[in-house]
Amino acid sequence: MSSSVKETFKDVAVETRPAPAPPVPAALAAKVRTLAPTMTRSMQRVAETVASDPAGCAALTVTGLAERTGTSEATVVRTSRLLGYPGYRDLRLALAALAAQQAAGGAPAVTADIAVDDSLVDVVAKLAQEEQQCLADTAAALDVTQLEAAVAALAGARRIDVYGIGASNLVGQDLVQKLLRIGLIAHAHADPHLAVTNAVQMRTGDVAIAITHSGRTTDVIEPLRVAFDHGATTIAITGRPDGDIASYADHILTTSTARESELRPAAMSSRTSQLLVVDYLFIGVAQRTYETAAPALSASYEALAHRHSPRNNQR
Repeated sequence: MSSSVKETFKDVAVETRPAPAPPVPAALAAKVRTLAPTMTRSMQRVAETVASDPAGCAALTVTGLAERTGTSEATVVRTSRLLGYPGYRDLRLALAALAAQQAAGGAPAVTADIAVDDSLVDVVAKLAQEEQQCLADTAAALDVTQLEAAVAALAGARRIDVYGIGASNLVGQDLVQKLLRIGLIAHAHADPHLAVTNAVQMRTGDVAIAITHSGRTTDVIEPLRVAFDHGATTIAITGRPDGDIASYADHILTTSTARESELRPAAMSSRTSQLLVVDYLFIGVAQRTYETAAPALSASYEALAHRHSPRNNQR
């Protein structure tokens, strides 16, 4: 498909993309953490209030919540929609469900930020809890319909290019290594110039994957746009589904992130959920291509087996 043709249908494709399902109650806190940096201060007050007191807010009308947060009814409705709910009524239902979950003891624990004077025992406990919660949030909020479409595209791809910068590139390399071991042709590009020049060669039947937590990384958006314009199926793995990257993504896989702190920047907290999504993609593709994937995995294991033998057995 030529660039001009796909541009012609670009807006239509975005409009007809299936609307993501509202997040399940357990994912609400994760959505607030993920989207709060992009909200206005008034919307942040609404989001943080409902996440911190779901039981109390579930009993409030839209007017009541607006009064409690010192905002307007319109702000409450906009915040509800930004969090993924069609309206405030749907958010109230989710809050009620979350409150019931908390009352039953199923609500996730909230850990404190890691402090510079924390003992390593505390660091181990806090990080373990944060990582577990980040994975649970990502699983709860992931749109499985989008995931299935992405897996189908990868399983039938002629060629796969993955774009990422910094920590996201490390995640991209992990995905590429996995795909190569089941016989797929995949490349990870960290150099933005090389990524663009390779994206120019993408065609219908190819797949381009962009990994960016912020959804606004220009060096990742540009090659994805080029691949999109040349007819490739495009996938975005991002913590900001409303970011700029969404304009050029046929399928969006949303990741969660643990809270940032001085000693735990976004690059660390976002990587955990990105790696989980990468594993989802790999397992899905391996299942769909099992007849070829299984022998390819066996062959790769056998090719490396001698490198893992005890030294005294090597001759």
